[in-house]
Amino acid sequence: MKLHIDIDCFFVSAHRINNPQYHNIPLAVGGRSNLSIFETDKKQRVSSQISGAFTSSILSPTSNMSFEEYFLDEQKRPRGIITTSSYEARSYGVKTAMSVSEALRWCPNLTVLPPNYPLYHKLSHDLKLLLEKEIPSIEQFSIDEFFGDISGWIEDNDVYDFGVMLKEKIAKELQLPVSIGIAKSKWIAKLATEYAKPYNVKYVKTKYVDSFIKDIPIAKFPGIGKGYQTRLKRYNINTLGEIQQKKELFYSWGQSGTQLYNRVCGIDNENIALEKDRKSIGLGRTFDPLLCRDETKRRITILCRHLSFIALKNGHKPLTFALKTRYQYGEKSKDFINTNRIFSELFLKQEMIKLFNKIDKHPSHAIIQLNLTLSNFEQNKHTTMDLLNYEKDTKQNELTLSLQKIRDKYGIDIIKSGGELK
Repeated sequence: MKLHIDIDCFFVSAHRINNPQYHNIPLAVGGRSNLSIFETDKKQRVSSQISGAFTSSILSPTSNMSFEEYFLDEQKRPRGIITTSSYEARSYGVKTAMSVSEALRWCPNLTVLPPNYPLYHKLSHDLKLLLEKEIPSIEQFSIDEFFGDISGWIEDNDVYDFGVMLKEKIAKELQLPVSIGIAKSKWIAKLATEYAKPYNVKYVKTKYVDSFIKDIPIAKFPGIGKGYQTRLKRYNINTLGEIQQKKELFYSWGQSGTQLYNRVCGIDNENIALEKDRKSIGLGRTFDPLLCRDETKRRITILCRHLSFIALKNGHKPLTFALKTRYQYGEKSKDFINTNRIFSELFLKQEMIKLFNKIDKHPSHAIIQLNLTLSNFEQNKHTTMDLLNYEKDTKQNELTLSLQKIRDKYGIDIIKSGGELK
């Protein structure tokens, strides 16, 4: 049997711990693209201890900021989007990804808090440690979601009681409300969690999977996005039960169609994914339209410092660097390089600036987004290194490692290069 554990309204629930004034009121947590990374003053940034989808690697403190300081722009207009809302706020129509200004129109008495990412990551890490003591195999799926495999550990007749015990234990020890879905199939367990909320347990026995999924809209199933929904509706498929009736159609779509059909029907037999080596790491920011290329390059340099820190913190030595930009009116540009040079912060900065000069095809257009990615990690590979630059690269690598130790102890912003100053 598989479990899916989901923290209810996670960010809101985190702020309610030790803050009774936030209970039973319309409450939301909002977010903005964290541009403090580009400021010249020092911030106490830390690296995250958790992995999984939709998680950030570099955490900046914002929890001490007021609504006005965090959300209002220079013209005193509210900026940002809702990332999590309480059930009280949802009753007014407040939803995730809604703009803060729209949310306040729907719910004028809504309290909107700046995010506290260090707190969220700590609680997520604490929950992982708790689950590791209770479940033999777990997978961190996202910052607030986990899968667990209790096959052979808990008898099928006892899995519901185990889920209730686990839910209550998490509430008692971490003050976090969770909902738990249980099924033989990993993805049916995740689907069941949606019907366990709030703060409950839903067990879908194998013999009841067909009746459970029969009338559920296709949009509810994990992995069926808007594009796939449009495709399915062309075949007049609107519910999961209707998917189940069209096995031949889905199997004719190859591996992706077969996989989706099996997941929907609960016959996928997929195991949970134990922690694996990361294939890539990335860092990016979205910002107001920026025309100045010197400022763009300064921001690339800053992102490189942070990305270098993350890579070395995790023991990665990347051999592929990629850069992607997005312009104000929708155009995108991207490229990558493969290298056999010894990794260092300076080398990364130099190569990313070269990549930017190469891909900046619209120099008269403002840029609104930068994304940097490192991949093709050297460990466990037999790589022929660049001997012509070996001595220089070795010295730069030694300098980078020395900086890494200082930043690891005193913060990522403690030492910056001259190119990062305005």
